[in-house]
Amino acid sequence: MIKVATFNINGVKARLPRLLEWLQETRPSVACLQEIKSQDEGFPIQDIEAIGYKAIWHGQKGFNGVAILADGVEPVEVRRGLEGEPEDEHSRYIEADVFGLRIACIYLPNGNPLPGPKFDYKLRWMERLRKRMREISAEEVPAIVTGDFNVIPEDKDVWSPSAMAADALMQPESRDAYARLLGDGWTDALDLHNPRGGVWTFWDYQAGAWQRDHGFRIDHALLSPEVADRLVAAGVDKEYRGREKSSDHTPVWVQIRD
Repeated sequence: MIKVATFNINGVKARLPRLLEWLQETRPSVACLQEIKSQDEGFPIQDIEAIGYKAIWHGQKGFNGVAILADGVEPVEVRRGLEGEPEDEHSRYIEADVFGLRIACIYLPNGNPLPGPKFDYKLRWMERLRKRMREISAEEVPAIVTGDFNVIPEDKDVWSPSAMAADALMQPESRDAYARLLGDGWTDALDLHNPRGGVWTFWDYQAGAWQRDHGFRIDHALLSPEVADRLVAAGVDKEYRGREKSSDHTPVWVQIRD
């Protein structure tokens, strides 16, 4: 069984004890991280290697940043960054081959405030992602595109649709762009196993959101047809959001047959 997880860590150095704890307690085969918020040279690779993981990462000072960790093996990098906007310097995409899978780790732009350039950038980025996902599909490799998509796909994926109605995460354009990814043949693993919704992956630090369970689902794992056929389970490690100095996200994982 191969377990692939994603975790927006919200600062890899600030949350390093929580990250190492989660890796050791749940032992995913592959762990994709977002918002590492670290320049490449500052990434804590020695601590990660000390517990048996190898990693590749794409960092940026103070913002963004993505990484792919693998238990005992080196991920083989395929691509970093998405084509289409040469001036885009955000570290939001990294792709690798590991354990016979193509893994893409993404941190999709938030898009707030809207309307405005940040929302326009989000939609352009989603089109660029779709182009890359279509290229991966054409290769017919078993693939998982996972990470923080910053999209609440449907009303069932948020504690209160009205409370988030004006947010970039829930705009029709954001949802339509996400739906187009699924329409191209990708499977939303967490949604497949929780068709009625009510599963959250993010709770804001503000307004007692965690204590009141005011969350929503924005961390997703999209599976190519070659992987969707092998899906055994999908879930959320919810308890890690409640630990001291936790990320505001919680890990999401899928288990697939070898």
